[in-house]
This record gives sequence, structure tokens and C-alpha cells, in this order.
Amino acid sequence: MTSAKTAPQPFNRLLLTGAAGGLGKVLRQSLRPYSKILRLSDISEMTPALDESEEVRVCDLADKQAVDHLVEGVDAILHFGGVSVERSFEEILGANICGVFHIYEAARRHNVKRVIFASSNHVIGFHKQDERLDAHSLRRPDSYYGLSKSYGEDVASFYFDRYGIETVSIRIGSSFSEPQNRRMMSTWLSFGDLTQLLECALYAPNVGHTVVYGVSDNKNVWWDNTFAAHLNYQPKDTSEIFRAQVEAQPMPAADDPSMVYQGGAFVASGPFGDE
Repeated sequence: MTSAKTAPQPFNRLLLTGAAGGLGKVLRQSLRPYSKILRLSDISEMTPALDESEEVRVCDLADKQAVDHLVEGVDAILHFGGVSVERSFEEILGANICGVFHIYEAARRHNVKRVIFASSNHVIGFHKQDERLDAHSLRRPDSYYGLSKSYGEDVASFYFDRYGIETVSIRIGSSFSEPQNRRMMSTWLSFGDLTQLLECALYAPNVGHTVVYGVSDNKNVWWDNTFAAHLNYQPKDTSEIFRAQVEAQPMPAADDPSMVYQGGAFVASGPFGDE
């Protein structure tokens, strides 16, 4: 007979950037058990703090001084802020590239020793769907967005080697309430599994810089998390329960990027500004 899992001791204060985004709104609720105070940040206005367990701060990640103030007094950072879709390089630059640097510089200055970085499957998006990848596979970014996440992983690696700041970089697949197309049958990450993965990333000891693929227990997956086994992430959900409704959709052409590349449509987005 196995005993029930013991709830982890909550942190005093966690910082969640990107709290006004789609995943941020979900995590604003699901992360509450892990912190006595959850500091919520975004460049967009957010709903006011529900009670004394929340702190709401508007912050532009491109503003180094503002980010420094934002990070002061937190125990760990869940960095989900930034542009989350493909855009021009200029739009990606401030939030995703300067922003991740500002987060790590602030972590260094304020002695924050654990960061959870919301990386992306678009770091490896130009790999074909018939390839199986692990954390050591060659990065093949599929977009300016993917390039920014690849840079973020390098920043995480550097700040661990140089300053001892540990990071779990989560290459998030497709985290929605349900998979929206055939590609997402392989890449889907349920909200429940995302929350469990964040718990593992926050509390696992000695993570150094760990790269883990954020994906549920789907039938056909392209990613191998062998090198992240020390996190003890064990997804509970599967996209199989949505198979009938997804396969009722029209079949894309065989050469459609969503049927060929792991990054799907991102490999064909842009270029921007040529007009």
C-alpha cells in the first residue's frame, strides 16, 4: 500500500511573469498551493489581486530597471512572459531576448537560485515529425520566436555555469484545454500535466540546467525525456480521448508544414516587413 503524496512546502513568494496570457491565467490559479504569495506580472493590465496571497505588478520585460524591482524579494521565478507567437524580430527582441536577459540579471543581483523558463518546441521545430528527439538533439529553431527561446536556453546554461542559478527549461508543446489539430495529438500538454511539471521543476534538487519536453502521455510522441528523469515528471493525461473529434477534421495536404515539421506552421510564418 502506497501512502498519499505529501504536499510540498510552499515558497514564501514566487514570481510568475506573463500572468495575463493564456497559460498565465491558468497558472494564476493552479500555482496558488505552491506559494504563500504569488507575484503576478505582465505588460498588460490584469485583474486586481484576489487577496493578500497575490501581488499584481505591470512590468515591461524590456525595461531592465523595472525587471530588477520586480524580482526583488522572490524565492523562484516562473518566466512565462514575452511574445508567445511568431512576430517580426523587432517585436520579439524586447520582451523575449532582452527580457530573458533582464530576468537572469535580476536573479543574479537578488540571489534567486531557481528559474523555470518557458521554452518551446519551436526550438527544435525544423526537425521532421518522424524523428525522435531528446534534450541533446540538435536545436533547429523554426522562427524568430524559436530563436528567442533557443537564446533563452543558452542564457539559462550560462547563468548556471557562471553564477549557479539553476533552471528547468520546459520546451512546451501545445498547452491548451484540448488538442486543436492532428499535430497537437503528439504535442499536447494538458493544464494539469503542466502544473505537475512545474511542481517537479520547482522542487527537484540539483537540476543544474535541465531541458525537459512539456508534453502529456500521448500515444504518438516525438520527444524523449530520459535526460530529465531526475525531475520525476509523470504525466497523467493523454490526447487519445480527443482523437475522434480531431480526426473528424479535414486531412491537410501531405506537404502541409503541420504534417511534416515538428514546429508545424511556424516554419512557414513570415518574413515580416518586406512590403
